[in-house]
Amino acid sequence: MTTLPHRLGTRALEVWPGVVVCVLIAVAASVIGHFVPVLGAAVPAIVIGVVVALVRRPAERLRAGIGYSSKFLLQCAVVLLGAQLSLVSIFQVGLESLPVMLSSLAVCLGAAWLLGRLMGIEPRLRTMIGVGTGICGASAIAAVAPVIGAVSAEIAYAVSTIFLFNVLAVLIFPAIGHLLQMDPHTFGLFAGTAVNDTSSVVATASVFSASALGFAVVVKLVRTLMIIPITVTLAAVEARRHVGDTRIDARRIGHLVPWFLIGFLVVAVVNSLGWIPSAAQGFLVQASVFLIAVALAGIGLSTDAAGLRRAGWRPLALGAILWVLVTVTSVLVIWAMGGLGS
Repeated sequence: MTTLPHRLGTRALEVWPGVVVCVLIAVAASVIGHFVPVLGAAVPAIVIGVVVALVRRPAERLRAGIGYSSKFLLQCAVVLLGAQLSLVSIFQVGLESLPVMLSSLAVCLGAAWLLGRLMGIEPRLRTMIGVGTGICGASAIAAVAPVIGAVSAEIAYAVSTIFLFNVLAVLIFPAIGHLLQMDPHTFGLFAGTAVNDTSSVVATASVFSASALGFAVVVKLVRTLMIIPITVTLAAVEARRHVGDTRIDARRIGHLVPWFLIGFLVVAVVNSLGWIPSAAQGFLVQASVFLIAVALAGIGLSTDAAGLRRAGWRPLALGAILWVLVTVTSVLVIWAMGGLGS
């Protein structure tokens, strides 16, 4: 019988080559960010990763570590960000972001259903692109894919589509924020509701300003909770369609809550109680920023340009339209709430 230490050792041997590559890219990106502060480490990390992947696809022995970096290390980074927040601020942010979040989500899902049908896009694919854009990118796609019976090729295309607009958001949204004279608080609300993946929300907010980062992450994590009702609804629809059964397994619902959201809240509770010294708090935040760069390097190295080409242009066009609609809706609702500068 394999022991836990043995399994952990085997896993470490599998992932370390890819993790080392991502760390080296993150170090290079951090150096660039030091000399060009407006970029930070996030943008150089993802750009270097994409360029490397396009020039030469990473070797098979690196892929486990690249995937580990882009997923698990990113989630660890989000957990550490809880060190700069309190439960009171999380509750306040959740209430403030609801109008923007619910408006953009309703517009996105409605448009995905209607425009996807008009464009002749397969229902499973348009559903994944819709929830990926409206909720939280690859995490939402991963949650709904088994519920709707999506095949691997459809999942890969949806994730690749979302990834493309994640990169564009990191590069474009900070400029939009400055153009519209958003303060860090308002930009955090904008990034947290208009950018569709946790890594890109963090990167986009980091590029705009360090003070926008914590707020954007909380908004994004509140938005992530929408995975639960959306997935449960889709599961009920699929059950009724196939077997006439609308019951949902409670265990499945529990599995839809991301572990890093719970970890983030736990760290925030510890910080709210004053148990994290100020020196340690600063270290944890800096560690989180570096882990974000490592994760974005992994995401960049995972780019699959061939997968995008094979699937055709219509799903990509749908993703672009939904991305623009979510962005415009978020800006308009923020403006209606009085959040834009004069």
